Amino acid sequence: VTTLTGRIAQTFEDTVTDGVPEELLPKVMENSHVYWKALPLRPGRYRVDLVLKDVNGDRVGTWTRGIMVPEFSEDKLASSSLILADLMEKVPAKSVGSGNFVIGTTKVRPRVGPADGKPATFKRDQRVNLWMQVYNLNVDQQTHKPSATIEYNIVNAATNIPVVHTVENTATIGNIGDQLTLEKSLPLTSLEPGIYQVSIKVNDNISKQTITPTARFVVE
Repeated sequence: VTTLTGRIAQTFEDTVTDGVPEELLPKVMENSHVYWKALPLRPGRYRVDLVLKDVNGDRVGTWTRGIMVPEFSEDKLASSSLILADLMEKVPAKSVGSGNFVIGTTKVRPRVGPADGKPATFKRDQRVNLWMQVYNLNVDQQTHKPSATIEYNIVNAATNIPVVHTVENTATIGNIGDQLTLEKSLPLTSLEPGIYQVSIKVNDNISKQTITPTARFVVE
């Protein structure tokens, strides 16, 4: 990971193995594998360079992308990235906060799109799992609780026709403070094949601030 000034922020090397019986190897090789690495970074702009080498052959792949680590202001409503996951499940108490793809109390395995920038793909018999954290909700001085509404919307990108719309509010979510973790699992059986855009609109009723993170995915 390199900073905008060209200084190396972090370097690492991992060897990844997959213990698969020989008779299942041809099928497994056709599938994709998801790799996890958590790196603490200060706010700023970085360039990530990944080099992948097949240790059993001479094939090498590279991947480069710029990322922006935001600096959160305490008085501004903000959110994490909106993650589209193919697996989202609670972990045992002993695994909280540790392990691959574990964020807090939940294992969130993202469905990663191809390197060409196209959206991640889901099958119609699968579910799209949405995970996002919201930061800096204002808290009412009398009730000591936040007041916000959350709208989940999925729109057909080709026709701009809404296909999913559901609304929640912090009063029904439970005991929360100025930070909120959103976890929503939606079936895709009713969606026709195509490209869709999902958005989560968070409206803080106290501060009157609104954020609407979005992401795209493909249904096959």
